[in-house]
Amino acid sequence: MRRSFLLAAAGALLCGRALAQSFTAAEREEIVSILREALRRDPSILRDAFAAIQEAEERERATAQRTAVAAHRRALFEDPADPVRGNPRGDVTIVEFFDLRCPYCKRLHADMAALLRRDRNLRVVMKDLPILGPQSVVAARALLAAQRQGRYAELYDALMGLRGEPTEAAIRAEAERLGLDHARLRRDMEDPAIQRRLDANIALARALRIEGTPALVIGETLVPGAVPLAEIERLVAEQRQRRR
Repeated sequence: MRRSFLLAAAGALLCGRALAQSFTAAEREEIVSILREALRRDPSILRDAFAAIQEAEERERATAQRTAVAAHRRALFEDPADPVRGNPRGDVTIVEFFDLRCPYCKRLHADMAALLRRDRNLRVVMKDLPILGPQSVVAARALLAAQRQGRYAELYDALMGLRGEPTEAAIRAEAERLGLDHARLRRDMEDPAIQRRLDANIALARALRIEGTPALVIGETLVPGAVPLAEIERLVAEQRQRRR
């Protein structure tokens, strides 16, 4: 009981605003005195208080993200303009936010390719999120321009497989290798409608509190970072179970 009280007090002390609102000046002075003596005897109290605060913040963030996913469900899962990989009629949808220059996205690309080969009933909605500089924007525009020629997936795979940067020269080489009309690709890349789509993806990512790439949305769960393939498969299985 005493340790629980000390942890709560330490947590309040670390959150200065909450402390100021919860206790009188005399109570604050007494708590500080008790904590100083307790920390001298058992420094782990402070460590445990930090851990408790972190856990509470993570729970709050997860709740806010689930709420945001529900609020933006149509933009996430049902935008007919979005490129789709896998089975367009799949029973589970994964939304993937990515940047072609992101090394973690490249790592995830290999895992997702393996997952799509194994799971023929999976639908993956692609959300280009060019956040790593001007070259990311150029590459994202090229992908959306390639979509107009029906070759989004092929160019995506090619650019994800590059060892170097997706420069304009590299994009042209890969596009021509795949048989795309490069002159048309260049014209379409400059279409303001493509930039508006990228802007919409960025706004959606902000609404979901996505802070980097890659990020996946599976059901109501937002998964930040390149998590192991087994974790993605677990979430997909859970989503299928819920749909039964």
